[in-house]
Amino acid sequence: MENLEVVMNEGMVVTTTETLPQNLATSLQRLDQSIQRVVLDRQDPISGLLPASTAHTIHGNYGDAWVRDCVYSVQCVWGLALAHRRQQGQSSRRSWELEQRVVALMRGLMRSMMRQAEKVERFKESLHPLDALHAKYDSCSGEPVVADDAWGHLQLDATSLFLLQLAQLTKGGCGVVQSRDEVDFLQNLVHYIARAYRTPDYGIWERGDKGNHGLPERNASSIGMAKAALESLDGLDLYGPHGDGSCVLLIPQGAIVRLRRALEGLLPRESASKEADSACLSVIGYPAWAVEDAALVTRTGRRIRRELGGAYGYKRFLRDGHQTVVEDITRLHYEPEELAAFEGIESEWPLFLAFELVTACCEGRSDEAQRLHSQLKALAVEQDGERLYPELYQVPASAVNEERLNPGSQAREANTNLPLIWTQSLVWLGEMLLNDLIRP
Repeated sequence: MENLEVVMNEGMVVTTTETLPQNLATSLQRLDQSIQRVVLDRQDPISGLLPASTAHTIHGNYGDAWVRDCVYSVQCVWGLALAHRRQQGQSSRRSWELEQRVVALMRGLMRSMMRQAEKVERFKESLHPLDALHAKYDSCSGEPVVADDAWGHLQLDATSLFLLQLAQLTKGGCGVVQSRDEVDFLQNLVHYIARAYRTPDYGIWERGDKGNHGLPERNASSIGMAKAALESLDGLDLYGPHGDGSCVLLIPQGAIVRLRRALEGLLPRESASKEADSACLSVIGYPAWAVEDAALVTRTGRRIRRELGGAYGYKRFLRDGHQTVVEDITRLHYEPEELAAFEGIESEWPLFLAFELVTACCEGRSDEAQRLHSQLKALAVEQDGERLYPELYQVPASAVNEERLNPGSQAREANTNLPLIWTQSLVWLGEMLLNDLIRP
């Protein structure tokens, strides 16, 4: 997301300062305070990483730093920096400080990945899940928190999202890369994701196929994010406004074309086992916008809303047992026949309404954006003076039978993972766009 007020001219960043109306200036200050408390106060001062949340539940320690969550969580900080820059100009102290916090997170992720450089080297030849970069790290040290075979680490969408964000920050004048060693490593990451069109991975939900046996499969959300990342990096000098054109990554010949064909061949499905998956919203809209075929975008979005939409957000996919009250939490995977027990009571996630909100704002669909924002506001939970968004809403045990008989009839309860910072960040980004604090 680049500020329309910023013009790149021969390496110089020229900013037009605008005086915001009093109500918007007040809104900006209020957002600044909330983002400071909920996001920035959680950022580790040494590693620069952010926890996914502060919850430590029976489903895991959300205090770890997931690559994907970190990138999405810091986007509201970047948006806030652009809003301050737009109001106060390039010399804004707060804008500079916020940009440095964004850079600290991105460099923290890059350092964690670079510690596993030998894995990337092996993966280019093997494409084996055990040679994959880890999907999450300790938020304080940046070191791995689980073994290679103890998690579905091969998540090409997460690595691709990191590269996409790095490219957008660089184009926006916010430099992340600082050495040739880092450029060389990022070139290796390009090769790491370039064959996503034929590489089965565990996907955005980290468990692989819908049968939940931990089997990787080709996922449209991973392929689309890889395509967007390679397109954004193509021809980009990683030193940004300080570069001389010599730090440009090589995109493997034909990779983008193959990714496009694979993506169009899979959509509107997510994968062979998932006929609809809300993860595809990130591919047909913000942040990837990876699909050129408008009819395919419409068909994919319509299927997701029809099959997965609900009053509390969207289901991830049909027969998703994650954090339903009938799930056996002592086991990571299910038996295939168990999936029927989750039908009709799948948890609903506000996260996907946030994706839809940012996409609608960027595409100029203001009426739809206002409707989505109103729906989201009703799902926020008041805590310590902040309106926070839970990870998901689940059907309580006492209402399971009624919900199965009459889907959508029962009130749901927010889970204890509050806030899911990823969701929180995207909602705030949408609010900045809605209030014209930043522009697409």
